[in-house]
Amino acid sequence: MVGSLRFFDFCAGIGSAHFAFHNLGLECAGYSEIESSAISMYQLFHGTHHKNYGDVMQINPHELPDFDILCAGFPCQTFSIVGKRQGFEDSRGQIIYGLCDILKIKQPKAFLLENVKGLVNINKGQSLKNIMSMLEGAGYSVTYKVTESTAFNIPQKRERIYIVGFLKSKNIHFTFPESEPKNYDIKNFLIETNEQFIIKTDTSVYQTFLKYLNNKYNIGKYDLKTLLSQDYLVLDTRQSDLRLYRDAVPTIRTGRQGILYVRHGHLRRLSGREALLLQGFDDKYA
Repeated sequence: MVGSLRFFDFCAGIGSAHFAFHNLGLECAGYSEIESSAISMYQLFHGTHHKNYGDVMQINPHELPDFDILCAGFPCQTFSIVGKRQGFEDSRGQIIYGLCDILKIKQPKAFLLENVKGLVNINKGQSLKNIMSMLEGAGYSVTYKVTESTAFNIPQKRERIYIVGFLKSKNIHFTFPESEPKNYDIKNFLIETNEQFIIKTDTSVYQTFLKYLNNKYNIGKYDLKTLLSQDYLVLDTRQSDLRLYRDAVPTIRTGRQGILYVRHGHLRRLSGREALLLQGFDDKYA
């Protein structure tokens, strides 16, 4: 039965949802993405035979192929705590309207949406209430949960809200899976051997890090020698204050900005391969 189901990958990014559904035996009916670099990676990972339907807000739902499951990691910047939190006033926040229109017309059996946890409390929770109401109005029984990647053995502290819906006519009661016991070692993910990712002491990056340790938030708190003696210690320098992690990495951002780690007495930047592994991608694609 599973093998006969088809999913459509909206706001597809590089296709992490595609991997998940494909591994469950589902077939991709198409995808929607506008970022050129993401499209290139999507095609590299999944091939060029899947049609990209482009901008969600420009899609005519009647021209889409039939599919059983809609999935979308719709833009999160407008709801994120690190953004301006403009919600629906930002054009990116309005993509949920386009997705709801597609659900109303195509009526797939189910959907899976993902966004930042900030969606839960922006506008005192009203934005989420509006979204849930729209999804229910499209004919779905809807539930949501905020969870973190580390709860499912992905060594990245990435909290996200997942919204799941099934057609009301299917009368399906869905419950989210329980978290799993920790079963990973960060050493198995921070494995890059290329020396180009070592931050050498004579570089401007290294000197900037030294200045960072001596800013008003960090001065006197950390000893560089002690930090460099701790293999696989992860350092997040994105904010003004240094944040340390020992069994996971903080949320990986585009370009991997601000995330460093220690190995063999050296500071290292995350490689693209390590970033993919830390997000749960199979090594053969990293």
